[in-house]
Amino acid sequence: MVHSAYDSFELLGNCPSKIEAIESYGLKLLLGCSDGSLRIYAPESSDSDELRKEAYVLERNLTGFAKKPVVSMEVLESMELLLSLSESIAFHRLPNFETIAVITKAKGANVFCWDDKRGFLCFARQKRVCIFRHDGGRGFVEVKEFGVPDVVKSMSWCGENICLGIRREYVILNATNGALSEVFTSGRLAPPLVVSLPSGELLLGKENIGVFVDQNGKLLPEGRICWSEAPAEVVIQKPYGIALLPRFVEVRSLRDPYPLIQTVVLRNVRHLRQSNNSVIISLDNSVHGLFPVPLGAQIVQLTASGNFEEALSLCKLLPPEDSNLRAAKEGSIHIRYAHYLFENGSYEEAMEHFLASQVDITYVLSLYPSIILPKTTIVHEPEKLVDIDASYLSRGSSGLSDDMEPLPPQHLSESDAALESKKISHNMLMALIKFLQKKRYSVIEKATAEGTEEVVLDAVGDNITSYSSSRFKKTNKGRGNVPVSSGAREMASILDTALLQALLLTGQSSSALELLRGLNYCDLKICEEILRKGNNNVALLELYKCNSMHREALELLHQLVEESKSNPSEVTHRFKPEAIIEYLKPLCGSDPMLVLEFSMLVLESCPSQTIELFLSGNIPADMVNSYLKQHSPNMQATYLELMLAMNESAISGNLQNEMVQIYLSEVLEWYADLNAQQKWDEKAFSPTRKKLLTALESISGYNPEALLKRLPQDALYEERAILLGKMNQHELALSLYVHKLHVPELALSYCDRVYDSTHHPSVKSPSNIYLTLLQIYLNPQRTTKSFEKRIMNLLSPHNTSIPKVSSMTSVKSRGSRGSKKIAAIEGAEDTKVSLSSTDSSRSDGDLDEFSEESGTTIMLDEVLDLLSRRWDRINGAQALKLLPRETKLQNLLPFLGPLLRKSSEMYRNCSVIKSLRQSENLQVKDELYSHRKAAVKITGDSMCSLCHKKLGTSVFAVYPNGKTLVHFVCFRDSQSMKAVAKGSPLRKRL
Repeated sequence: MVHSAYDSFELLGNCPSKIEAIESYGLKLLLGCSDGSLRIYAPESSDSDELRKEAYVLERNLTGFAKKPVVSMEVLESMELLLSLSESIAFHRLPNFETIAVITKAKGANVFCWDDKRGFLCFARQKRVCIFRHDGGRGFVEVKEFGVPDVVKSMSWCGENICLGIRREYVILNATNGALSEVFTSGRLAPPLVVSLPSGELLLGKENIGVFVDQNGKLLPEGRICWSEAPAEVVIQKPYGIALLPRFVEVRSLRDPYPLIQTVVLRNVRHLRQSNNSVIISLDNSVHGLFPVPLGAQIVQLTASGNFEEALSLCKLLPPEDSNLRAAKEGSIHIRYAHYLFENGSYEEAMEHFLASQVDITYVLSLYPSIILPKTTIVHEPEKLVDIDASYLSRGSSGLSDDMEPLPPQHLSESDAALESKKISHNMLMALIKFLQKKRYSVIEKATAEGTEEVVLDAVGDNITSYSSSRFKKTNKGRGNVPVSSGAREMASILDTALLQALLLTGQSSSALELLRGLNYCDLKICEEILRKGNNNVALLELYKCNSMHREALELLHQLVEESKSNPSEVTHRFKPEAIIEYLKPLCGSDPMLVLEFSMLVLESCPSQTIELFLSGNIPADMVNSYLKQHSPNMQATYLELMLAMNESAISGNLQNEMVQIYLSEVLEWYADLNAQQKWDEKAFSPTRKKLLTALESISGYNPEALLKRLPQDALYEERAILLGKMNQHELALSLYVHKLHVPELALSYCDRVYDSTHHPSVKSPSNIYLTLLQIYLNPQRTTKSFEKRIMNLLSPHNTSIPKVSSMTSVKSRGSRGSKKIAAIEGAEDTKVSLSSTDSSRSDGDLDEFSEESGTTIMLDEVLDLLSRRWDRINGAQALKLLPRETKLQNLLPFLGPLLRKSSEMYRNCSVIKSLRQSENLQVKDELYSHRKAAVKITGDSMCSLCHKKLGTSVFAVYPNGKTLVHFVCFRDSQSMKAVAKGSPLRKRL
C-alpha cells in the first residue's frame, strides 16, 4: 500500500436479512433484502446530508416492499424517485417510498440503466432490450424494443446509444434503429462489465484489465487499468477507481500508469455503491463505508514516501477556496521533488520542478558553488527555504490533521565544504542554462520596466531627494559597474551573471556572445575577471561594449591586434586592425576624441579605411588635422592627401594650404641636404616633390605668395613657375620654363592650360598667352633682365600688391601691305583675339631696338615650332609684327598655310550667309507687298467688330487678316485700354 486514500468504517452489522441491493439517499442507507423488504438505516444524529462515519441504526423497515428479493436499486435525485428491480421495475416517490409506477413489461428483467438527462430507462429481459421514456408525470411510455443475440449481462447508456455486455463480448446498440456494432470480447473467465464514467465515456472489463472507450466504442489513448484480479463491480470516484475483487477491495489511481493506491481487505463483499461523499460496501449482513482521507493528508503521505507525481496530481484537486494552500503545497512538493531528482542525476527534470515551484533563482544557484554571484546578493540556503515551506504548509489553515515532514538533511544539500569541492558536470550546467533562460524573459522585463519608470519619474521631477540618493540607476547601455539596489534589477544581474558563467563553462561561447550583445545585466567585475582568466577576449570586448567602457575595449582590441601580428601561430582567433575601425564607427557621433585617439593606431596600416571612418562619421576635418598635427605629424600629410583624393570638397582652403606647406617643408629639407653635398639637380624629383608639384597644379586653396617667399632664389624653378602662374604672373612663369629650366614643352603646356581656362568662344580674350611666350623666345636677354627685376620687386616686403603683367610688350603697327591683308582675312573670324592697345603701338624703330638687343640669342626655332603647332590660337597679324625682318617666308608656311585656309573658308561662309539673309529679306518684302495689295469691300451692312454698329461712311481700320473691320475710333480706344492694362500693377503681378 502506497498510502491511505480511504478509511474503512463499519456502518452497520448483523442485519437480520441477507442484503441483496444497497443505495444511499442523503445520509440514509437503503438496503434491499432477500425477503423483499426495504430496510432504511440512519445515524443517530441528523445534522448533515452526507453519510457519516458513525454507527447506523434501523429507522424504518418496509416489509413487503417487493414480492421477490430486490436485485438492484438506484436513487434518481433529480426526480426524487427510487428505481428498484425485483420481479419487475418499479418507481417509488421519495422520501415516503410511495409506489407511483410499475413497468409490467419489465417482468423478468435482469439488468437496467437510467439516462438522467433525458429521462430514458433501458432494461434487458431475456433476449430483448426495451426503452421507456418518462412522460413527466406518473407514467412511462415505451419507445423502442429490440432483439439481441443473447441474454444481456451488463449495460450502460453511452450518449444516445447503449453499450451491452452479451455472452463474452461488448456491442454498441443504436437506440434509433437497433443496429449492433461489435467492440471487443470480454475474455473467457470474467463476465462482461460496463462502467459509465463521469465524462460520458466507458470503462469495459476484459479479464483483469479495464479498457477506456468513447461513446462509439473506440479505444481512448488514456491506457488501461490493470487490476490485481478480474473485478465484479467498479466504482469511479475521482481521482480513484475502486474495484470489487473476490478477496478484497482495490483502490487505484486514475492517472496513468494507474498505480495501486490502497487495498481494503473484506470478505464476502457483494456490492459497491457510490455515495455523495463515500463508497458503500455491502456484505451479506453488514455495510462498510470507504470515506476519503483528506487531500492534504494524502499529499503529505505521498510526499513523505517520495511519490511526488501523485502528490502533485492531488494538489490540483484541492478546492478553489484553498488556492493559497494549494499553491504552497505544490511549490513545496516541486522543491522536494526537484531535490530528489537533482540528487539522482535527473537535472533537467529537477530544473523543471524548480521552475514550477516559482522558487527564487538564488535558491537554485546555491546548488552550484562554482557559479560566482554578485556580492550584494543574499543567497538563501536550501534547508532554510524548505523548512519555511513545511511550516507554511501545515494544515492549520484548512482544518487538516497532517503536517509536512521535512526531508532528511542529506536530501537537501551537502556541507559547504563538500559543495565547494564538488565538480559541476556538464549535464548539471546544461540544465541550469535551460532553467535560467526560461526565467530570464520575465526577470529582464521587470528590470527594464523598473528602469523605465525611474527615467520617467526623473523626467517629470517626481523623485524626492532621499529616494534618488538611495537608488542607483542601471541601464543596459552605459551603466558601467554601478551597483543596483532595486529588487528586479538585482535579480536580473544575478541571473545574467550566472547564465554567462554557465554558458562559458559548457563551451557555448557563441551563446555567451549573443547574451552580451543583447540587453543584459551582467555584473561587470565578476564577468570581467572570469573572461580574463578564460582568455575569452571576444566576449570580454562585448562586455566592455555593452557597459560603454569603450576605452578599455579599444585598449584590449589594440593589444589583441598587436599579439596577432607578433605571434600569428600562437593566436587562436586573429584580430585585424580593421576590427578597431569597425568598433570606432558607432562612436564617431558620441565621442570623436576617443575615435581620433585610437584611430591613430591603425592610420598607417589602414589609411583608406581610417579616412573613410572620419568621413562616414562626419568628424570635422579641421579637428582631425589638428589632432594629427599634435600627436602624429608624420601622418598629417597622408591624411590630407587621402581626404583630397576621396572627397575634394571635404577639405577646406586652410587644410589645402597646410598640406602644401608640409610638402614644401619636406622638399626644402631634401634640397638643403643635397645642396650641402653639392649634388643638387633641378631635374631631380623625389616622391614628395612630385606630390608638391601635383598639389600646386591641382588645388587652389593655398596662399601662393607665402609659398613663393619660402622658395630659394637659385632652385625649385618649376615650383616657382607654378606659383607665379597662380598669381597671374604669366610672363615670369614662362621665363622660368624657358630660361631657367630650358624646357619649351613645359612652357607650351603652361600656355595651353592658361588658354583653356580663360578662352571662351563668346568672349574675346584681352590678351594672348602664346604671344607672351613668343616675345620671350624673340628677346631672351631683355626678358631675363626684366624677370630678375620683377622677381625682386615681387619678393620685397614693401610690395603688398601683385602687379598685373601684360601679355606682351607694346608694338606699333607696321602698316605694311602684307600685314593689312592678313589682318583683313582674320577679321572674318568671330572668335578672333583682338590686339591689345599696348601691343598695337609698336613702331619699326622699336623693332630695330629689339633686334639690336636680342642679337644672336633669338630662339627662332622655338618660335617657328610654336607658330606651326598653335596657329589656330595665335593672332596672325600680331605674330607677324613680332617676327624679325630676316625671317624667311618659307619657314612660315606651316603657320600661314592653315591660317589662310581657315580665313578663306570663314570668308566664304560669311558670304554665303550674307547672300542667304539678303534673299530672305527680299522674300519678306515681297510677302509684305502682297498683303498690302489686299482689297476690302465696304457695304451698307458692314459692321464694326468692336461696337457692333454699322461702319457707314466713318473712318475704319482693317486687321491683318483682311476680314475684321472696326471703326478707327474704336480701334484707337481699344489700343489705349490695352496700354493701360499692361502698365497696371495688377497686370504686372499676373
